[in-house]
Amino acid sequence: MRDPGILQTTEIEPAVIAVRLAAALAAGACIGIDREWRQKPAGLRTHMLIALAAAVFTIIAIELHLETERNGPTGSSDPIRIIEAVTAGVAFLGAGAIFRGGGTVKGITTGAGIWLAGALGLACGAGYGPLALIATLLTIIVLTVIGRLERMAQRERPAEPDRCGNPD
Repeated sequence: MRDPGILQTTEIEPAVIAVRLAAALAAGACIGIDREWRQKPAGLRTHMLIALAAAVFTIIAIELHLETERNGPTGSSDPIRIIEAVTAGVAFLGAGAIFRGGGTVKGITTGAGIWLAGALGLACGAGYGPLALIATLLTIIVLTVIGRLERMAQRERPAEPDRCGNPD
């Protein structure tokens, strides 16, 4: 059992930890830059911090699991609980970015981006760099290419009448 008064060493090499955390920052930045360009409430720093925090929690979960295994069959650990806690916490942040007013809902894409930044951080923290890279690239495609298609479709669509029958 570890002594809580001593600085803990990690099973994962510090250089590997640094790469995983940097990857989480980069993945969060990719989403955050898009949100920043569109002047959304959760931008570059928010997405980077969410991804970084998720990666840190994941690395802690891995380290705790490895420590429990090292201490023998008497201990138990469930790293999935950390992932569930991160997912719930990030979902709470994402929900805070969504607001409703005047018959419209805004911030859903920002909320989804926040949730995804947490997932990318979890993937980076767990060492699944290729997964995080592919998901980040797909995110950029969704936010840029699909976003453009969405805006084009909205411009071509006739105005829908409101509840009173008046056009937008």
